[in-house]
Amino acid sequence: MGLVLGIETSCDETSAAVLDEDGRVRSNVVSSQMQAHARYGGVVPEVAARAHLENLPAVLEEALERAGVGLEEIGMIAATAGPGLIGALLVGLSAAKAIAFARNLPLVGVNHLEGHLFSAFLRPGGDAPLPAEYPFHGLVVSGGHAELVRVEEDRIVALARTRDDAPGEAFDKIARRAGLGYPGGPVVDRIAAKGRGDRFPFAIGRAGDGSRDFSFSGLKTAMLRELEKRGVDGKPLDPEALDPELVDLLASFQRAIVAALLDRVRAVHVEEGVRALALSGGVAANSELRATLADWGRGAGVPVYLPDRSFTTDNAAMIAWAGVIGARRGAPTDPAAAAARSRWPLGA
Repeated sequence: MGLVLGIETSCDETSAAVLDEDGRVRSNVVSSQMQAHARYGGVVPEVAARAHLENLPAVLEEALERAGVGLEEIGMIAATAGPGLIGALLVGLSAAKAIAFARNLPLVGVNHLEGHLFSAFLRPGGDAPLPAEYPFHGLVVSGGHAELVRVEEDRIVALARTRDDAPGEAFDKIARRAGLGYPGGPVVDRIAAKGRGDRFPFAIGRAGDGSRDFSFSGLKTAMLRELEKRGVDGKPLDPEALDPELVDLLASFQRAIVAALLDRVRAVHVEEGVRALALSGGVAANSELRATLADWGRGAGVPVYLPDRSFTTDNAAMIAWAGVIGARRGAPTDPAAAAARSRWPLGA
């Protein structure tokens, strides 16, 4: 297999990475489109696709340069095939196919969520990944997803998914209504660190049919009402000069999201007794979520794997590593077989 080139263009980060077949990261270049989308308060698909077209050639060149290799030394390509914005996905996947066909290389179309899932084991600085002991539970929490799965050596079993708003979406929508800008997760995290998360208790949302699935729309609506009561209407606010009550309200909102995630993790752990948990996704950078799950793991005797924050954003290193794992499991490597999918649940 040799060196693996990873390409990621599923949403609003353009990324390319080079890993060796043992998962050591030789380079991981990420070009963010945050400023391009900030004015709209969220990701605009057409803007994202055009930005990928403009950014990908330079990002690929830089990833190879940082790794100190040329395309002739690449043995396999892994590219995100879904889920994501279809126009954005096609940019990266088309580039990957062109390189694969031109150089007669195998290509693995990677599920973006599997990339997140296995990113918890990647290490920065060229170190080898931590070994994954199967089975383990994986909690993927990002802007569009909240998924709890059981990961076995040869399959992934879905245990719980979000029914509506994902945690990252809820953070973004509340931050936008509070006049705190985009993306919302990091700014709410910083504000919440200064507040009391127990001052305004919010109920944990649960699916009406008794399933384990997540639901955050009710929490989002309750928080929007609290903001409306206080006359917060989206006009820009200074995050460093907020009213103390609003700081506590945002801290309580974040605490409720973390509590809902921990609630499902605890329940599944009791039912299945799996002895490890891997956290991943963009919201895995949230300081309270990381601390809460780590504390729970220590108390329950469950190893909790937290991704390095450099691997919580969308990045090609995680795609390359998931591609390696997929190839070892017998995933298709014919470039013609890789197709872009806007939807692709974990375990499907």
